[in-house]
Amino acid sequence: MAPPSPQTEATDTFGALQNLTKALSSTSPIQIGLVFGGESGEHAISIRSAQTVLRGLSSGANQQRYAVVVVYIDRSGRWWGPAVAEAVLKSGQPADEKDLPQPLPAGGFRGLPIGTENVEIWYPVLHGPNGEDGTVQGLFRLMQRPFVGASVLGSAVGMDKQAMKAAFAAADLPQVPYACVQASELQQDSSRSAALQRIERLGYPCFVKPANLGSSVGISKVRNRAELEDGLRKAAALDPRLVVEQGVNARELECAVLGRESLRASVVGEIRFDADWYDYDTKYTNGRSSTLIPAPLPESVSERIREQSLRACRAVAVHGMARVDFFYDDSSGEIWINEINTLPGFTSQSMYPMLWSASGLTLDQLVHELVQTAGQ
Repeated sequence: MAPPSPQTEATDTFGALQNLTKALSSTSPIQIGLVFGGESGEHAISIRSAQTVLRGLSSGANQQRYAVVVVYIDRSGRWWGPAVAEAVLKSGQPADEKDLPQPLPAGGFRGLPIGTENVEIWYPVLHGPNGEDGTVQGLFRLMQRPFVGASVLGSAVGMDKQAMKAAFAAADLPQVPYACVQASELQQDSSRSAALQRIERLGYPCFVKPANLGSSVGISKVRNRAELEDGLRKAAALDPRLVVEQGVNARELECAVLGRESLRASVVGEIRFDADWYDYDTKYTNGRSSTLIPAPLPESVSERIREQSLRACRAVAVHGMARVDFFYDDSSGEIWINEINTLPGFTSQSMYPMLWSASGLTLDQLVHELVQTAGQ
C-alpha cells in the first residue's frame, strides 16, 4: 500500500493541531490519558517511567492544566482503567494476574477501559514492541486523538534497527560497520554458514542485537564463533530480524531532542559504567553506571553530536521526543551514531529527563512541552 501523501499528512497534522489548540485553550483541565505497562520485556521499566511522568504532570502549574487518567496494559495486553493502574503505580510492580479483577478477559486489546471516555490527549509511556513501534500510535490515530511522541512512521522506523540503520545510511550519518540478519537464515546449514561468514567479516568482538527490543534486552557481546552462534540463537528467539555490529572502543554519548515543527537538542551527556558493556543490569542497577552531564567534550564535538541528533530525527521522521545515542573515539575524533529511541526511558536514572534538566527544563516544564507537541 502506498504511503500517505505529504498533502494527506499535512491535513491530518493540521486537524490534530487544531484539536490540540482547542484543548489547550480550554479553561478546564485537559484530560491526559497516561498509558503504560505493555507486553514487552520492558514492562517493569515502563511502570517506573510512568511514575516519573505522572509526577511531572501533577507538579507546579500542571496541577491546574491537566487531569491525568492512568491506564495500565498488563503483560497479556489487557487494558485496565484507573482502579488497577493506580494500584500498579503505587506498588511500582507489575500486576499479578491473580490480583486482577476476575474472571479475566481474553488477552489483547478489547476496547478502552471505563473511565477513559473523555481523554483528550494520549501520552504513551510504553517501551518496546506494541508501544514504541507505531502499533499503539496507529490506534490513537484511528481514534482521531492527538498523542505525545513520534508518528506511526517515525515510531516504526525508529524501533526496527534494520530500518533505522537504512534511514541513517540514506542520510549519510556515520555508523559502525554492521550486518543485518534474518532469523530464517539460521535455520538451514547453507544459509547459516553464509550468514556467519558475512558477520565474521566485521571481526570480533561484535554485538548481536534483536532488531525490535530496547534497554539492551537480548543483546550479546560475542568474541568467537561459539559465542556468536549462541548470541544469534538467543536473539532469534526474541525477534526474526537481527543486527550485528562491530565492537568499537569508544565513549557512549547521548543527546535528547524535543519539539515538533522546530526541533531542538539538549546538552550532551555521557554514560560511564562498571561493566564490560552497557547491558540491562548495568543500566537499571543503582551504582553500576554513572552519568556525566554535560559530557566533558570539546564544544566542537558536542555541537556535531547535537547537529547529528537533529539530522537523525529528520532521517527517521521523528518528532515529539527522542534520545539519540552515539559512540565517540577520543583518539581519532570519530563519531558514530548508534541508535534513536523514540520513547526513551523516563525513570529517575534515565538520561532523557536528566539531559533536559541540565539544559534548563524542570520535569513539570518538560512534560508540559511534550504535551504541547502532541499530534497525529
